[in-house]
Amino acid sequence: MSLHYVIDGYNLINHPAFLRSVRKNKDQRAALASLIVTARLCGSPKNKITIVFDGYPPALETNKKFAGIDSIFSRDDSADERIKKIVERSSGPKNIIVVSDDKEIRFIVKSIGAHVLGIEEFMLPLEDTADKAGDIRALNKDLNYSQINSINQELKKKWLKAL
Repeated sequence: MSLHYVIDGYNLINHPAFLRSVRKNKDQRAALASLIVTARLCGSPKNKITIVFDGYPPALETNKKFAGIDSIFSRDDSADERIKKIVERSSGPKNIIVVSDDKEIRFIVKSIGAHVLGIEEFMLPLEDTADKAGDIRALNKDLNYSQINSINQELKKKWLKAL
């Protein structure tokens, strides 16, 4: 059973977690789609991804796909309204995960039966990867291999003795 991620596009693009992860780019929408795909933020490639943006697309650009991700512009509606309609029209709202920090849309889609993720939660795999890489680098600066091995041996003795 695959999931359908419905993402509040500009809500995510304007969030500090996104701005920390992506360099200033001419096309933030394409950078968002690229980040989602390369960092596998939506898990399995079989999961469907729809990014909903407020307003109208730039000139000569209509709703388009980028790396398998659907981009929708809400036109005369708000992105929140379009997201609500997507969830309402779905035959299986329990398979939908809406990514937004907007309290109203989170409440509405939850009441319909969809799941919600905040922007921080959605971007967490990026933060975890950066933190782990930083921890490993810090550890390598402080301890060499023989010191790490010595500590591990000492801990094994204590743990095995306690059992």
